[in-house]
Amino acid sequence: MSSTSPAVEVVGLCKSFGPHIVLDGLDLRAETGQVAGFLGPNGSGRSTTFRILLGMLRAEATTMRVLGGDPWNDAVALHRRIAYVPGEVSLWPNLTGGQAIDIIGRLRGGVDKRRRDELLQLFDLDPTKKARAYSQGNRQKVALVSALASDAELLVLDEPTLGFDPLMEAAFRDCIREAKARGRTVLLSSNSFAEVEILCDTVTIIRRGRTVESGRLDGLPRLHHTAVSVILDDPTALASMPGVNDLVIDGQRATLTVADADMGAILAGLALLRPRGIVATRPTLEELFLRHYRTEPAADREVLP
Repeated sequence: MSSTSPAVEVVGLCKSFGPHIVLDGLDLRAETGQVAGFLGPNGSGRSTTFRILLGMLRAEATTMRVLGGDPWNDAVALHRRIAYVPGEVSLWPNLTGGQAIDIIGRLRGGVDKRRRDELLQLFDLDPTKKARAYSQGNRQKVALVSALASDAELLVLDEPTLGFDPLMEAAFRDCIREAKARGRTVLLSSNSFAEVEILCDTVTIIRRGRTVESGRLDGLPRLHHTAVSVILDDPTALASMPGVNDLVIDGQRATLTVADADMGAILAGLALLRPRGIVATRPTLEELFLRHYRTEPAADREVLP
């Protein structure tokens, strides 16, 4: 596989369970050596997508390559190059955490023991305890240590920090930065928008099994608009001002969005209107995400069987 080829490339992914359409033409791409965020609410098809990428489920209609191979036909070979951490980790209850790490690691050809020991210390995990004594967060740590101590080229992480406190979340972020620096690819599904904004180079947002927004975080159009709230004697004058978007007027208060390129002209125009108060707020990834779901009836959201 060429180093310039994407680690994950999915076009038109479809999957149904009986009458339930879970994925309906989803597109997803993760560039080699980058961190790709994958966002959607619970029940949107994220975990189903991961299971298909790992060869656990068979897609119905798609063009799909993972590390240059076909996830269904090349599953055995690909699993030696992929490390997967699910959102809820189940372990053998009578094995210790250390034994579980070694067993999982052997499925991918073993783990780097020095790196394993460093990660155990970083995540403050006691490997001598039996798995049945672990909290959810500690079970997640077992899976993460096994994945990060391997030489897997692709890390598929499905809400990997569930049950983590802020200190452990910070440790996780350091590990992902290090993995990226080593040229590994990370496909990260997370309900933490701050985590995605901090770590990810690209993001894909899905709604009802379809991709509704995708691209580099620094290139998403809506993240280059600023929300402005202004108080004016006559805010209706804004309606004819070039560069004003999403204008909402409530009495003497107006809210609008402005593209970065138009901000100078808008500020100059507002100065002529003598505003009595003005607040500008940069958009967040969470706000971009909610725009795609705010108008969606709850009954329309896909619920997985």
